[in-house]
Amino acid sequence: MENRRVTTTLYRHGRIYSPADPFATAMLVVDDTVAWVGADGAAEMHADSASQVVDLEDALVAPAFVDAHVHLTETGLARDGLDLAGVGSLTKLLDLVARRAGERPGEAVLGFGWEEDGWPEGRAPSPAELDRATGGAVVYLARRDVHTAAVSPALLAADPSIEGADGYDDGLVRRDAHHRARRAARAAVSGSRLAALRTEALRHAASLGVGAVHEMGSPQISDPTDFAAVLSLGADPALPDVTGYWGALGAAEAQALGATGAAGDLNLDGSIGSRSARLSSPYADAPDEHGRLYLDVETATEHVVACTRAGIQAGFHCIGDEAVRVAVQALSAAAAQCGLAAVVGSRHRLEHVEMVDEQIIGELSRLGVVASVQPAFDALWGGEDGMYVERLGPERGVSLNPFAGLARAGVLLAFGSDSPVTPLAGWETVRAAAQHRVPSQRLSARAAFSAATRGGWRAARVEDAGVLAPGMRASFAIWEVPGELVVQAPDERIAAWSTDPRAGVPGLPDLSPGAPLPRCLRTVVRGRTVFSV
Repeated sequence: MENRRVTTTLYRHGRIYSPADPFATAMLVVDDTVAWVGADGAAEMHADSASQVVDLEDALVAPAFVDAHVHLTETGLARDGLDLAGVGSLTKLLDLVARRAGERPGEAVLGFGWEEDGWPEGRAPSPAELDRATGGAVVYLARRDVHTAAVSPALLAADPSIEGADGYDDGLVRRDAHHRARRAARAAVSGSRLAALRTEALRHAASLGVGAVHEMGSPQISDPTDFAAVLSLGADPALPDVTGYWGALGAAEAQALGATGAAGDLNLDGSIGSRSARLSSPYADAPDEHGRLYLDVETATEHVVACTRAGIQAGFHCIGDEAVRVAVQALSAAAAQCGLAAVVGSRHRLEHVEMVDEQIIGELSRLGVVASVQPAFDALWGGEDGMYVERLGPERGVSLNPFAGLARAGVLLAFGSDSPVTPLAGWETVRAAAQHRVPSQRLSARAAFSAATRGGWRAARVEDAGVLAPGMRASFAIWEVPGELVVQAPDERIAAWSTDPRAGVPGLPDLSPGAPLPRCLRTVVRGRTVFSV
């Protein structure tokens, strides 16, 4: 039998973010595992036997980020397509679309991120306007929440069933019409190009210190071939890890595709921006609209029961308070059928869970549910003058995304971007949670960082990752940090920051608003370097 060569790497002269030793300045990695952390003086015993010694030059070494909710193919398409976020008017949007059509003649024009709120025209582009702007090209422009899109006549001609599908409204597509339009838009891009865009998106994630992503596939978003292609990227030793969730009812289809669970974007409702999140009371800016509920309690319960008995995670996309209530009722009913211990042990997960009160939070804690949330949503749409207040009114609009309330109740938090809804990110996500628009819902930087790292692993039922300690998976990032490391308290009644090392608490970068964020120097996944400057 051939002896496999063991790779041993010693990292020295840095600052190691580790609960095993808050003052550690060195770390030893053997193959894919952290073997030791400690002081530089003690590192001498490992130096001679190490295959490689890396001088960190005072850089910070911390667990790699886990983005717990992404759509990798769409992220790649969005990075290659038109960035419409922040476009201030319909006229400016059409100008950008016309310019792209001129730059890439013969190609489909894909764009992401527009929001008509605040536009002088107050509406989305019509098919005729898109047709004139592009000279008849296939056009698909997703709204910021990616639950609504504007499409051109050429795209509608590619799939005539779109206009007769539920959710079609004079060139705007929602619900089933949107699913069909999205598939038609993807079909206009070659398979080789899609493969390249997926890989580029995952490499970009690595450059941000992201060591793993959770792909949220579903029959409405992609297809099994696309999902398999995304999962296969996780086997590439030069890329971050990929954990896949397939949003179809029951356990069989997810298991057949190699998914970790039948969770993710199995939609109970839609989004607040498109007024399709299911509410118990009407939208403030649309008094006749309550949103949509796509599954009833009985169907949702059957799904959770099937997954619990199959030993995989179940889950739902649920944003509005009524949709979250249905999810919790289904989980509770499943616990009555399968036993509370079985449901808790399954660690089922809910995506977004933006509108939750104390009673629902208590049930999430009792049922052992993972709350997979997106802090960037609060940064983007929260606050007294944000989209949440515009859609829901001032009382409901400032009560969303109660991260501190969830954490206090013991609900496991995992952070994601929902990319391409908001960009792939690491420290920006942690800062958004630590600087929540509602001060009482802010997390400490340590709690937010844990949710953005270890929380993502635990959300996927992986316990040996997300912490730099002996025996744990060696997935981490090395950061150039401007300024000192600090310890933040979320309570404004006491000093917000401390640099006193006597506290024995490992520090993190300053995440105050406007403070420069760290720069990623290297990302390591299971002991392999997947990004370096």
